[in-house]
Amino acid sequence: MNSIFANPTLTDFVERAKTGLHIAPVPESFDPDYLPPHGDHQLAENLAPADGRLHKPAAVLVPIMAHETAPTMLLTRRSSHLRAHSGQIAFPGGRIDPDDRDPCAAALREAREEVGLEPRYVTPLGFLDPYLTGTGYRIVPVVALVDPAAPILPDPAEVDAAFEVPLDFLMDEANHQRHHREFRGTLRHFYAMPYEDHYIWGATAGILRNLYERLYAV
Repeated sequence: MNSIFANPTLTDFVERAKTGLHIAPVPESFDPDYLPPHGDHQLAENLAPADGRLHKPAAVLVPIMAHETAPTMLLTRRSSHLRAHSGQIAFPGGRIDPDDRDPCAAALREAREEVGLEPRYVTPLGFLDPYLTGTGYRIVPVVALVDPAAPILPDPAEVDAAFEVPLDFLMDEANHQRHHREFRGTLRHFYAMPYEDHYIWGATAGILRNLYERLYAV
């Protein structure tokens, strides 16, 4: 077995992933009539979609850096020059293009484009539940191990920075805060997981919460 699986904590994560993740994307992921149970609307009913056909298919990579001592999560801070979600903490990912074979291929392509992560360093483990965003995306999260030796080279046109957060911090429910702010004239509630000077919130925190619920919640 590859040495990146040697750490007991990492081994525990992999074992949990075998039973807690979907082995393929949920079949209804992109069905316009299907309202996923997970999404921004979980804590903010006003963000539930009025018309599911308006939501665009997308995929993100949920990259677990397989360190020997303790696994971490690789996250990005989106470029401050972007028109949408500038400066926000995110997973590598984006829209699924017509040429993408499946959500996994789309997530890997986006990770290569955004942070220079080559697919040969990535071992997909499975899929989380589809996540619906209030900004009009149906996201399929692809959970994967990443070899820590992989070069990470953020594209400054899309990403200001890439950084790692300890997985044990993100999977500790005590760090899953509920925040709120005004959005479109109403009060929006959402998950937030502030870490050092990084404010992890919204869809990114919601997907991390789903990872916790599927693998660690009692």
